[in-house]
Order: sequence, then C-alpha cells, then structure tokens
Amino acid sequence: MSRSDPRRESVWDYPRPPRLDPAPRRIRVVFAGVTVADSSRCLRILETSHPPTYYIPPADVRLDLLEPTGRRTFCEFKGTARYHTLRVGERVAEDCAWSYPAPARGYEALRDHLAFFAHRVDECRVDDERVRAQAGGFYGGWITSDLDGPFKGERGTEGW
Repeated sequence: MSRSDPRRESVWDYPRPPRLDPAPRRIRVVFAGVTVADSSRCLRILETSHPPTYYIPPADVRLDLLEPTGRRTFCEFKGTARYHTLRVGERVAEDCAWSYPAPARGYEALRDHLAFFAHRVDECRVDDERVRAQAGGFYGGWITSDLDGPFKGERGTEGW
C-alpha cells in the first residue's frame, strides 16, 4: 500500500522479482457484447513499476471462444507464455490473452490461468471499475483509480 494513503497502492512498493498474490476482487472481461471471463478467484502479479496483471482461472473463462496461437514469449520469472485469439461472431481479437501451461518454480499457481490485454478487448473491469490498459502494447497490467504510478510502458520509461 502507498505510504501516504493506505487505500492506495504504489507500483513502486511492489517487489522485484514479482510477487503472486490472490486478487480478492471481481475481475471481468467483455468482448463483442459477451462476458468472456468473470471471476472472484483470480491471482495477480505485482512487479515494481507495473500495474497488476490479473490471471483468471480457466473454469471462469469462456474457453470455447479462445483459440491457441503460435505466439510465445519468455519471462525470466514466470517462464514461457502461450497466446490465445478470441473469436465472438465476426469479431476477432488476435493474441489478446496469454497463459503459462508450465510456469517456473514459485509461480506454479498460475498454471493455465489466463490474462487479457485490456487494449485488445472491449472492456475489462476490476470490481465495477473499468480499467485503463498499461501503455506500451507489450505489457498486460490493468490500471485502476487506486494505483499510483508512474507506470512502466509510458513514454520515457523504455530504460527502466
């Protein structure tokens, strides 16, 4: 929590390496008018300078709307991520979600949970608040009104 206001969190108080915590808030993802994910059993990754990334258990995601893609990325902490494209009717959101089928030691609880890029779907919510996407396109953090930055990904943060 932020030292100045206990109701706020500063991303500069988050650790590195990142910490995996339960997220006792309702997390929702909407695309093309369909609720793709809705859960109060999520996990979140907290890492210095980044807004939280929320990971939703597969049981709370419409997996029938997701297709695996060939895209892979590697995180020095969590391991290899695999990406998923979302299809709802004629609408498509390419590589809009990712998961860790075999996460690195210490992050095993993330196995098969899905995270979504807020800028590639129509709406992401934490409780009833619509989130703002972390800048930069590569990062998957969700910015809410109770967070203090600055956040990695914004202009001028490339060297952080």
